Amino acid sequence: MNASADLAALITQPFELLQELERRSRAALAGKGSGALPAEWVGIGFRIGQEQFVAVREQIREVLMLPDSITRVPGAKRWVLGVANLRGHLLPLIDLKMLLGSGRTTLRRNTRVISVNHREIPAGLVVDEVLGFRRFMDSEFKDKWPETIVRCDRFLRGAYQRGQDTWPIFGLYDLIESSTFLQAAAA
Repeated sequence: MNASADLAALITQPFELLQELERRSRAALAGKGSGALPAEWVGIGFRIGQEQFVAVREQIREVLMLPDSITRVPGAKRWVLGVANLRGHLLPLIDLKMLLGSGRTTLRRNTRVISVNHREIPAGLVVDEVLGFRRFMDSEFKDKWPETIVRCDRFLRGAYQRGQDTWPIFGLYDLIESSTFLQAAAA
């Protein structure tokens, strides 16, 4: 009988079920489980237009609401929305969809700012929506993904496939270190 069948047999005995779960948890922590736990990847899901992406969690400092006050920057490209004062620090806000050449992001209630966790280049990327933490097993990783509508394939580093859903991995550091991003002054 497999492990899940053993637990299913205890469904009518809640105390015994809890004891078995505790025993298995302790065994797994002690390295005495029935094998190593499958490797898991955790990222932050977000949406640009109608497409969903996921970014490495360590590349994101925090997710913020769109600030009430944004100061325009004269002479900047149109995709630079401006700068905002967030807890005493100025953060340049970038319309990610416009930077990628796919039109302006419509600012709505769900619009969020992804503050990139980069030591040298501060940036707040404005996206249509942040979808929260996404967890994937290593076995769900794919080297190929469908072509994106928002034209960001040069910043993608693989994808996770779960059922019919594909979650391309968006390299935020690749984006903000790119020559396109670093040339924010209007020509």
